Amino acid sequence: MAAPPPLTVTRAANETGAATPDQQGPGGTAARRVISALLFLAAVALPCLVVYRHRASALGDVLVPARLGAPRDDDVDLVSIDGAKLEKVLRGAAMANDTVILTTLNAAWSEPGSVLDVFLESFRTGESTRELLDHLVIVSLDAAAHERCRQVHRHCFALITGGVNFSGQKNFMTDGYLKMMWSRINFLGQVLEKGFSFIFTDTDIVWFRNPLPHFYLDGDFQIACDHFTGDPDDLSNAPNGGFAYVRSNSETIEFYRFWYAAREKHPGLHDQDVLNSIKHDSFVTKLGVKIKFLSTELFGGLCEPSRNMSRVCTMHANCCIGLSRKISDLNAMLRDWRKFKALPRDDKHSVSWTVPRNCR
Repeated sequence: MAAPPPLTVTRAANETGAATPDQQGPGGTAARRVISALLFLAAVALPCLVVYRHRASALGDVLVPARLGAPRDDDVDLVSIDGAKLEKVLRGAAMANDTVILTTLNAAWSEPGSVLDVFLESFRTGESTRELLDHLVIVSLDAAAHERCRQVHRHCFALITGGVNFSGQKNFMTDGYLKMMWSRINFLGQVLEKGFSFIFTDTDIVWFRNPLPHFYLDGDFQIACDHFTGDPDDLSNAPNGGFAYVRSNSETIEFYRFWYAAREKHPGLHDQDVLNSIKHDSFVTKLGVKIKFLSTELFGGLCEPSRNMSRVCTMHANCCIGLSRKISDLNAMLRDWRKFKALPRDDKHSVSWTVPRNCR
């Protein structure tokens, strides 16, 4: 198939009286070889391109980027990561099965007396949670948060985000909030690519018990809910991205790439709303990632508080706007928990949550 073009060129040269490649000596032979090589590459590449375009079309409308964090001209929320340093921090905090606990923090939530203090105190007062602090990595989004982390915790990682200041309070659905949420998805995807599974927890969550024994054995991506239908496999559950357990495998890596890329198809929406959309996507079905939704009895929140203080693992200050309101109700949760722990076993049933209060 590659022969006709060189023959055509040779005939045209002969007709004008110019020398043919054979008549040009060693240089002509080299030129002929280069032309043949280029034509061969074109013949191989064209079918591959057709196959690739067909596969991309079959996987869904959103093209999955080759790698999370691939730069775009308008991608001001792009995360810049020192890969070697990140891997060192993750390795230092990882459990035996390469699982880490991750939370993100900015300056507003890191000040003394703010959300971070309540968060860390919950680990110290919970059942079988103190030792989990050895596996917690606090990912700071600005210099002030990183400095505070280094004062109060062992495993800290500074995340640099180009063109965005994440230090102040980010109210729900503001531009700064959306950029912060999508930067988080980008970062978590890169953690998976490095081979680490993770429990991600918002800092406005208090931990009462070790959640690891309560995760599903067959779940790749397990996420808490604002509302739980009672069926962990029901896609109509309302997920909350503030708490998730994700195993690192090829399915979850591709799932996070797809999730992050889907922000372009859904401008102005945060990661949770986009997740609600893509969980039904044919790409996710074909990918085979096993999604599980966590019961609010074990992983509750102000949207739907746990009804069982004898089993609850975490409580989230969700469905609450305003930093001072969150801090108030998080402290109330800790007081309720301490009261529950102090009572004799037979009297523990008499304790219930006094929240929501300020977050109503």
